[in-house]
Amino acid sequence: MKRKFFVSVMAITLGISLLTGCGKEDDKKIIIGATPSPHAEILEVAKEELKKEGYELEIKEFTDYIQPNKAVDSGELDANFFQHKPYLDQYNEENNTKLVSIGAIHYEPIGIYAGKSSDLANVPDGAEIAVPNDTTNEARALLLLENEGLIKIKEGAGLNATKLDIVENPKNIEILELEAAQVPNSLKDVDFAVINGNYAIQNGLNVNEDALAFETTDSVAADTYANVLVVNEGNEDTEKSKALVKAVQSDSVRTFIEEKYDGAVVPLF
Repeated sequence: MKRKFFVSVMAITLGISLLTGCGKEDDKKIIIGATPSPHAEILEVAKEELKKEGYELEIKEFTDYIQPNKAVDSGELDANFFQHKPYLDQYNEENNTKLVSIGAIHYEPIGIYAGKSSDLANVPDGAEIAVPNDTTNEARALLLLENEGLIKIKEGAGLNATKLDIVENPKNIEILELEAAQVPNSLKDVDFAVINGNYAIQNGLNVNEDALAFETTDSVAADTYANVLVVNEGNEDTEKSKALVKAVQSDSVRTFIEEKYDGAVVPLF
């Protein structure tokens, strides 16, 4: 009887020890979701910084704007890195989630790229222009088209503008709303496309070299559309979150961004 009791106690002690060991190991592992470029590439540099602090960074890549937020909300991911604050706010409102930013990292100018046409000064009548279909990025695209004198948007529409808010369209431009990741694929079929910075990079386009027009880095958009690190509300001040922000806002990451992307990605720290 005593022997059985002793064995049971040993088994329980071993189990607790193993669980405790796993807990400590998990505390030093950060799982983050990101779109491939530039976000995952930037995180590869941050991974080396986190190693110095004793953390392992596991990067899971996503090719859309929905799943990374779902995965943070469910606890599958500790954090994600792919979106700007207006998109995050919109996602929270539409999905009743409580995801929060823990740090602004960079800004990606959105640009207008040539498709079947290449001259913004001579846009053909009835031209087709592809834009992202999510609310914040569509508004951003329309504001850029307005800035180029191609359309006029209803006063006050601002960051909530859709093609229904176009009040002047002298060239009878047809706005094609597509999922952001698919916009670059439409270039061969449309006259122009307004492409998010990360998807432009993934498709071999550089905003400084290839875009016909783009948001300037000193614009309101540069501040409004900063790409942020995101976690669940309540995790803003955890050791993991603090270590992640410190690593991604490090000098080595800033240098990497400036040298790698040549203005297509602009550090904001």
